[in-house]
Parts: sequence; structure tokens; C-alpha cells
Amino acid sequence: MRDRLKSQENNRDRGIDKLGRSMIIKNLEVNCIKYPVYVHYENRKNTSVSIGRKSINIRIPSFLDREERLGQYLEMMKWARKKLEENPDRFKPCPLKEYNDGDTLKIGNGNYSLRIELKDKQSSSARIICNSVYLTISSYLTKEIRNKHISTLLSRCIAKKRLQKLEEKIHELNKLHFNQKINKIFFKHNKSNWGSCSIAGNINISTRLLFAPEDILEYVCIHELSHLIEHNHSERFWAIVEKAMPNYKEKIQWLKENGYNCGF
Repeated sequence: MRDRLKSQENNRDRGIDKLGRSMIIKNLEVNCIKYPVYVHYENRKNTSVSIGRKSINIRIPSFLDREERLGQYLEMMKWARKKLEENPDRFKPCPLKEYNDGDTLKIGNGNYSLRIELKDKQSSSARIICNSVYLTISSYLTKEIRNKHISTLLSRCIAKKRLQKLEEKIHELNKLHFNQKINKIFFKHNKSNWGSCSIAGNINISTRLLFAPEDILEYVCIHELSHLIEHNHSERFWAIVEKAMPNYKEKIQWLKENGYNCGF
């Protein structure tokens, strides 16, 4: 049995996450629902697992040998399955958002009017004029793929328009609390985390935070800026975060309870 599980482990899709760490992608099926599972190997002391409405994230210390990693992975998957079976409604995946011509999209304190036109063409595109987003979508796409195209296009064009504001916020917070060297700042159409910070000093912020309150976005910015000093989640790291934002735990709780509503 264990040898068979090892074979399954070896055959999973592999990738690299935003910090360049090894990551494995798998599905866990419970009650006929498939939940994406992201298995991250990180520089950390303990293994952890978290369940959201869009994915399950398992984080395993990278120093463990192959057998220990497999044991930790199986234990976390068993725990996740049990939780999903006990309370399926709590973790039920969010339905794919639908977009229609004339809809209003609320981003922060502003609203964007959506103008959607279907055309007999292979590609799709989007542009913003004032507070309206004009989307030209291929009519050859299925409804599901069409909504995914719209989601991605909205994320990219609105993030591009609001990037300058994000840069100003991060530089202001850096000057106020950290005084570290920042390389580049990006909005990312990313659903696996809220943000990341690379060794090179690049800070990535998920476009999902465009839907979050300003103080929540500020917390994630502070979190990633703290990684310019500590590239881990040690006690020292959390002390740096707390010094800049004493009530940061409230922001983490908000993300846990409401984060599934954020996103295109």
C-alpha cells in the first residue's frame, strides 16, 4: 500500500511557487468534489495544512528526507479529508463568477461598469476608459471558459491601472517601518497565496486583494515587507510584523473568514 502511494506521490504534477520553492499539485476528491491541493516544501520547522474554499495548502519542512515528507503528506491529507467530510458546507468551493454586459464591479472605493461584446474571433481583449471596462470576448468559447477569460482580463487591466497606487503604499510603509531595498512591485493574478517576496526584493501582491478593505491590503504589504528582513515565518518575523501593525492577527482572521469572497 505504501509503495503504491509512493508511486502516486511521484506521478503528481510538480511546479515552483512564487518563492522558488518546490511545489506539488494534486486533487483530493471528497463527496464528489475535487479540491486542488498545493504541497509546498519550505524552510520551516513544522508541517501545516490549511483548507480554503478554493484550495488546500500543505506546507512541509524541506529538510525532511523522502520517507518523512511522504509520512507528513499522508497525515495532512488524512486530516484534510476528515475535516471536509465533517463540515462540507464550510469548505464548499465558491461557484465560478459570472459576468454580464452592464454589470458593476466594485473595486476598493470605486466602481467599474462592464461593457462586454462577443465577436467571432479567436482572441479576447480588454481596455479601461474612465470607469468603464470594455471587453471583447471570443464567441467561440464555452460559457465557463468565457468567464475565466473575463476574470483574467479584468484582473490584469484593473491591476495595471491601480499598480501605481500599490507602489506608493508599499514605498510609504517601507519608509515608515522597514527602510529596506525594494526591487520591483507586481500585482499577480494569483489564487494560491495573498502575496510573496523574493530574495531579489521583488514583492508580489495578489489581485484578489483589490476586493479587500484597505487595512487588509496594508497588512499583506507589511507581511511581505517584513520578509525583506526575515525570509521565513519565525518568531522574529512575526515580531517585525507586530511592530509595524500591532493588530495584525485581526487581519489574518479576516482573510480566513472572508478571503474566499475576494477575487475576479
